[in-house]
Amino acid sequence: MADTIAAVATPAGEGSISVVRISGSRAREIASLIFRASSGRPLSEASGYTAMHGMVCDPADGTPVDEAVALIFRAPHSYTGEDVVELSCHGGQAVTRGVLRCALDAGASPAQAGEFTRRAFLNGKMDLAQAESVMQLISAQGQAAARAALGTLGGRLSREIGSVRDRLIALAAHLAAFADYPEEEIPALSPQEALLTLEDLLTELDRLLDRFDTGRLIREGVPTVIAGRPNVGKSALMNLLSGEERSIVTDIAGTTRDIVEETVQTAGVTLRLADTAGLRETSDPVERIGVDRARGRLEAAQLILAVFDRSRPLDAEDLRLIDFCAGRTAVAVINKSDLAPAIDLTPIREKIPHRAEICATDGTGADALEQAIAQALGTAGFDASAPLLISDRQRDCCLRARDAVRDSLDALTNGVTLDAVTVCIQDALSALMELTGERAGDAVVDAVFSKFCVGK
Repeated sequence: MADTIAAVATPAGEGSISVVRISGSRAREIASLIFRASSGRPLSEASGYTAMHGMVCDPADGTPVDEAVALIFRAPHSYTGEDVVELSCHGGQAVTRGVLRCALDAGASPAQAGEFTRRAFLNGKMDLAQAESVMQLISAQGQAAARAALGTLGGRLSREIGSVRDRLIALAAHLAAFADYPEEEIPALSPQEALLTLEDLLTELDRLLDRFDTGRLIREGVPTVIAGRPNVGKSALMNLLSGEERSIVTDIAGTTRDIVEETVQTAGVTLRLADTAGLRETSDPVERIGVDRARGRLEAAQLILAVFDRSRPLDAEDLRLIDFCAGRTAVAVINKSDLAPAIDLTPIREKIPHRAEICATDGTGADALEQAIAQALGTAGFDASAPLLISDRQRDCCLRARDAVRDSLDALTNGVTLDAVTVCIQDALSALMELTGERAGDAVVDAVFSKFCVGK
């Protein structure tokens, strides 16, 4: 691994500023070779958490490259735990590349993807679960997802896992000491005490696992289809949810022929919406393609917003959609609440438990729709501040720990020797320590940081 690395830490493209980050034992030395402070004070003499204004210059001939502000962080009080200098320059791509090139010409090596955070992990600034939350926080599309990632970065999950781990260690130590040193007259741990402890730990691990699927919806968003027969108000609903006219709204059946897509925030979750062609039999070959695509999207959707016209009786196509939604995650959207009712809601009530009456053209009932979506998805009352597993890797570790704890319980219940119980507890400990990175091998660490971007 290179001793001192540098990379652009801000997104590519034009902006007000860009940041070039330098980290390693030679960070201040390298920055001193390319940065000339306006005060004339050498950067290498600056204390930690100091900002200096100056000019970045080519280390070969002193040619000015850009005006900048240098932020100095001294080890171990930095993001990576090493000496760090961040050069904030103007945000043009040419200027940013020029400042980075100066740092590399002065002796820094190009940082690899995730290398700054990897160094933070290796230097004990965060564990592996916290490191994974960094990219989750960067990519968060909604406030709930951002809060959940920030909670994990702050150590909520690690503290929960640490509590389970410590209780398992204490239990394993007691069992081992009792079995290995009978002459010491160590008080025996009753099977009932061990059972209660293991049952309690099993409940905690199950609670974490139960929250994973809801957390994934919060983080990744929900593929959602707006479906219904022509002229029930699908496009108007799309425009209501997106806050703009994304779909054409007319009284002519078959106006929407292709799938119109948009990403919206509602009910604390990101919906990846698709407004589809009206479901009906048609002789128009172009419209038929749109209808076929709509049916395909319905099959793959994680959430269906099934739209029905309150002012018209249900027809055969409505009834087919109701049957399709039965047993699936769906919300029945009864549109046109401003018109006199002519619909019989009984078939809908029998097969789609979550419903909302709205007027998509003026927004009436939007709050009720949001509540119905949250209830259907299970995100109602979701506590983003609670400990949360945020990756498939973490879930797999927690599953293995849960299964090992369950095996321990089965062993105790069936009268298996304490040695066998201890082996199961050790398996659970290994899985939990892999989750936080205490016993994670290089392959696991590499897999985690392979998802990172350069500069972070």
